[in-house]
Amino acid sequence: MFTNFIITTSIRLRIAVVVLSILVAVIGIRSLAALPIDAVPDITTKQVQINTLAPAFGPEEVEKLVTFPIESVLSGIPGLEGSRSISRSGFSQVTVVFEESTDIYFARQQVAERLAQAGETLPDGVNPQMGPLSTGLGEVYMWSVDFTHPHGPQKGSKDGSPGWQSDGSFLTPEGERLNDAVALGAYLRTVQDWIIKPQIRNVAGVAGVDSIGGYEKQYVVSPDSSKLASYGLSFVDLADALEKSSVAVGANFVERGGEAFLVKADARVRSIDDISHAVVATRGGLPVSVRDVATVTIGGGLRSGAASINGEDAVVGTALMLVGENSRTVAKAVAARLADINRALPPGIEAKPVYDRSNLVNATIKTVAKNLAEGALLVIVVLFLVLGNIRAALIAALVIPLSMLMTATGMNGLHVSGNLMSLGALDFGLIVDGAVIIVENCLRRLAERQHEQGRLLNLSERLDEVTAATREMIKPTVYGQAIIFIVYAPLLSFSGIEGKMFTPMAITVMIALAAAFVLSLTFVPAMIALLVRGRVSEKEGRIMGGARRVYLPALRQAVKRPAPAIFFSLGVFAVSLVIFSQMGREFMPKLDERDLMVQALRIPSTSLDQSQRMQRVVENAIKSVPEVATVFSKTGTAEVASDP
Repeated sequence: MFTNFIITTSIRLRIAVVVLSILVAVIGIRSLAALPIDAVPDITTKQVQINTLAPAFGPEEVEKLVTFPIESVLSGIPGLEGSRSISRSGFSQVTVVFEESTDIYFARQQVAERLAQAGETLPDGVNPQMGPLSTGLGEVYMWSVDFTHPHGPQKGSKDGSPGWQSDGSFLTPEGERLNDAVALGAYLRTVQDWIIKPQIRNVAGVAGVDSIGGYEKQYVVSPDSSKLASYGLSFVDLADALEKSSVAVGANFVERGGEAFLVKADARVRSIDDISHAVVATRGGLPVSVRDVATVTIGGGLRSGAASINGEDAVVGTALMLVGENSRTVAKAVAARLADINRALPPGIEAKPVYDRSNLVNATIKTVAKNLAEGALLVIVVLFLVLGNIRAALIAALVIPLSMLMTATGMNGLHVSGNLMSLGALDFGLIVDGAVIIVENCLRRLAERQHEQGRLLNLSERLDEVTAATREMIKPTVYGQAIIFIVYAPLLSFSGIEGKMFTPMAITVMIALAAAFVLSLTFVPAMIALLVRGRVSEKEGRIMGGARRVYLPALRQAVKRPAPAIFFSLGVFAVSLVIFSQMGREFMPKLDERDLMVQALRIPSTSLDQSQRMQRVVENAIKSVPEVATVFSKTGTAEVASDP
């Protein structure tokens, strides 16, 4: 048999087996470090989101002119399982769901090709965009962008320097003075979109960055009709002047003194003063500028989403993790990059973390590691007490960390993430079971052979006994592992959300059992042949002796009178069914995340400004609870709209 060959070879080449086991352990350590880790399994389906902005259309027009054409052109894509859509005022979102076997990059390529075809049927100016390559658990890190002192100037503030001024305005490093809430919100959003966002997107493992809150910065020109009339100008004249005032034209280059100098005319608008001084016309040989006929201020465009923190308006950014990345690693990398960005932000502006997934993942890892360590320690203590041989117990105990490291390698190869479900399902008692019975049988045969010979065994005799003892236990080991495999096998047939939740757990347990089985037939006999050299005690330990004295009479009675034993077992089973029916049920394990998400529902017609006013009341009420450290909220639709 092949197993006999494996056992014989492992014992004959025992040193090579140990070295190979060490190499496997090293590979396992590297695999464990690279293992994607999260709190819970990601149950998101294989999907692609298409977000489309159509500001001029109501919900019905969005449905007819945008959503329906996109859904129609996407039908028939290979691997397509279904689609769903949301049509709101000025916004359409189509979610295309693919079969689990579909490669997500192939799916996105097919969607991109179909969207190119749909462009001809969509209204002018409407451009559908695919959402980032992320999942429902992709929001791994969030931060708020706010003023260092949100409530105005502090003692020691100097007028003329960037920051708050004594009159309550905020002076930017570019020299712009921000006097109202809209201008302040637009500045915060500009910092988020043009300073923070590009740098966070460069972090490895980040698929995209979502922004919400503040205003998209605009320069607002408010014409004075009476002043325009006094100069004989119209709104069209003003609009033409504004359009021509912001240009950048290249004029090739000129050569002077052996050097080539680029020639360009850069008249792009960079501040309010640039717009105010733009010339509209000339009257009486004198220029008429924009400031003579209009007022120029900083404003913001119409927004569909807002954010606040602790009852104050703010800008919130979210890092979206790339599919398949390690959430803990990505969150830490984003946090480190944000700390670097903070040091380079304009004076008076700071970005503060408000949510960090790595905290939850660390807490989960700590819980799982604690449970696994306690379980492993308990198994090791029991092995020492039961086997009565320190070296033999140590050999059986080494199967636990080795099988764990081999499991990590297998999980990486099969793209199974480590989480509370997959790692928490590991039972070291089951894993070490095969190794224990082989070690125990080896000790028994070695002790019996020593008793027969009346002396210590030589190397050849020891190897023969270890080989024979291991072969005797092949069938019990195989049957024991096979039974557990059969128990977990049905979980592999689950599909949908149930499959994503429980299949990784079954795969992890099966990998661990397979690894332990391989170690039981190779590593364990090799180590016994190397380490168990001296006299092996024939005495039975006190624990085993006590257990035998209790068990044997009960066994004899059950064999002699099987009916009472059978009815007692059935009674216990019936009682367990009753108890099980009264137990609570949860689809997901309860986690103390130390973060609570509260969703406030309002009537659909509520405006964004009114929603924000109501949201501040909610935030202030929650913030009044002493145990609450920070409250932040997102209202409406964000820029990426991954969660509309």
